[in-house]
Amino acid sequence: MKIFTNSQIRSIERAVIEKEGVTTIELVERAASAVTWEIMSRWRPSRPMMVFAGPGNNGADALAVARMLADEGYSVEVLLLNVTEHGLSEACAHFRDKLKEMPGVSFTEVTTDFAPPVITRETIVIDGLFGSGLKEPLKGGFKSLVDYINSSNATIVSIDMPSGMFGEWNEMTLSRDVIHATLTLAIEFPRLAFFIQDNAEFLGEWKVLDIKLAGNEARGEQSPYYLLEKSDVQRILRPRNEFSSKADFGRMLLVAGCYGMMGAAQMAALGALRSGVGRLTVHSPRCGFMPMQTAVPEAMFHADQHDIVITDISPRHEYDVVALGPGIGTHDYTVRAVEAFINMASKPMVIDADGLNCIAQRPDLLEHVPPMSVITPHAGEFDRLFGPYMSHEARLRAAVEKSAYYNIIILLKGRYTYVVRPDGKIYFVGSGCPALATPGSGDVLTGVIGSLMAQGYTPDLAAAIGAYIHGMAGTLAGEEYGTFGTLATDVATFVSKAIHDIIKKAKES
Repeated sequence: MKIFTNSQIRSIERAVIEKEGVTTIELVERAASAVTWEIMSRWRPSRPMMVFAGPGNNGADALAVARMLADEGYSVEVLLLNVTEHGLSEACAHFRDKLKEMPGVSFTEVTTDFAPPVITRETIVIDGLFGSGLKEPLKGGFKSLVDYINSSNATIVSIDMPSGMFGEWNEMTLSRDVIHATLTLAIEFPRLAFFIQDNAEFLGEWKVLDIKLAGNEARGEQSPYYLLEKSDVQRILRPRNEFSSKADFGRMLLVAGCYGMMGAAQMAALGALRSGVGRLTVHSPRCGFMPMQTAVPEAMFHADQHDIVITDISPRHEYDVVALGPGIGTHDYTVRAVEAFINMASKPMVIDADGLNCIAQRPDLLEHVPPMSVITPHAGEFDRLFGPYMSHEARLRAAVEKSAYYNIIILLKGRYTYVVRPDGKIYFVGSGCPALATPGSGDVLTGVIGSLMAQGYTPDLAAAIGAYIHGMAGTLAGEEYGTFGTLATDVATFVSKAIHDIIKKAKES
């Protein structure tokens, strides 16, 4: 699914109005109908509704919703804030006039200072002050009203997006100046800001309502932002034919583990094998021989010359991909080994965990990482490499810059994992769940991505679909073991089940 900017959404709306003969009033009616039915599906008419409408088309949506709820027997109180120098939009004025004709609706049009109404905990507040068309932060009376609504502890439903929030970037937005919604009902399209963790406190639960706007105009619109969905992964994954052999699915070298952290090597190896790599060799210190051969007998083992840390990374054979980092530690010997290997490497590789921490001690190494390699930091590792950064949005924007500068793929882990390409395109992956917040989960992901690259998927696609498969495996494991008790080895076990389910559904369709 493409994620459009506010300006693109406006362009799509204009195209629909011009080409399909749909008026702005009709679009508002569509949006309001979808919002009304969503509200009715969640709350009964016994809950009082208080609608705050702004002067623009977001206010028009809110006024139309108020009228529809009143028609359905809800008790509705409406406050229209007409206090700007520009007055009401045409649509907002239209729906104000229609609402004023309705009996039984408490309607107030505010044009000067006013005493805010009493909001109880039982009240459902419908926020239609400002939507995605907001151009600057809230100030004055609107700022005070937002703070008052937030302090009410009422249930808040925001139409389009919480008032005070911007559709794309919100790094300079102050939390107290934005509605903290319980539920955000986006019209037709999710916004880029919805996928950035900093904004979760504003959005609450969010849902996209279909109003049949995304037709040919949306399909033809290009966007650098993309939400990866199961159907996308179904199209990309290649089913295996009956005459396949392990030689068809690549050779992978996994450089992982040290004394006390061989579990990381085991989990990464399981992730690679469960996602279908043809041949896997694990390079670890000699102390890893028994743990690896016992826990993952399907993997071949290549012992470092040192007993407890990795001191040399010199592949004996040709590999399609090298995945480097899980559990290798940051001993001086290991940092030097990583430096020497990266300086002589030529193929795209996967670098995670302590591989990134080793690079952080030799920042110039980033200049030598082979083009289109995949690095997979969490927030702390990202900051050690490039930071520090004070917000997730700042990291995402920095990732776009660093990916282009170093010509690498940056996979930034989180609730919505970001896969950033050097051309500025970003894949958002939201298939995971809290079950993935467990030690070793990232090691499994490293194995999955390396495995897919070994099988011939391009690094950007391997990172994106690998993150999706990993997230789906975490969800399946969480359903089996619960979000508190899922282990990374459980996630690895469910990787193959996730792939099986995706391919099976692709065949059925």
